[in-house]
Amino acid sequence: MKKAARLLALAATVPLAACTAMTHITTVQHDAQVSIATSKETTTPRSERFSTTSFGNYEFKAEAPGKEPFYGILPLKFNGGYLALDILFFAPATFFNLREVYPYYEFDLDKKHVRYKKNPEEEWSIFVPLKADEEQGRQALGKR
Repeated sequence: MKKAARLLALAATVPLAACTAMTHITTVQHDAQVSIATSKETTTPRSERFSTTSFGNYEFKAEAPGKEPFYGILPLKFNGGYLALDILFFAPATFFNLREVYPYYEFDLDKKHVRYKKNPEEEWSIFVPLKADEEQGRQALGKR
């Protein structure tokens, strides 16, 4: 009976753990702040958890004294493993968890780009928001 209870507890925690992802947010500029639409935190550097999503985005606003605010949406990574598990065990979950934040982001307000990566030892990838991404970020966070 104890074995069944352990399996049930494990089965209940695995889907819950898959619903969020941790990320570390930094900036090139020392006095910059980064606002993300679903978060109340703005300080950098910081570590924060974000929910996985399939259709949504995470809009951001990065700002520093004397610099024009930088708006956009975070690049998100696709979860192929989650898709396979969703298909096998619970197809409606595909509406919630196909994309998640990368573990590392670095914002550069001067160059107006976001660097991101999965692992600390790999090279940064660079994301430059499109005009539509900037507008989406401005609409979501422009009044903050």
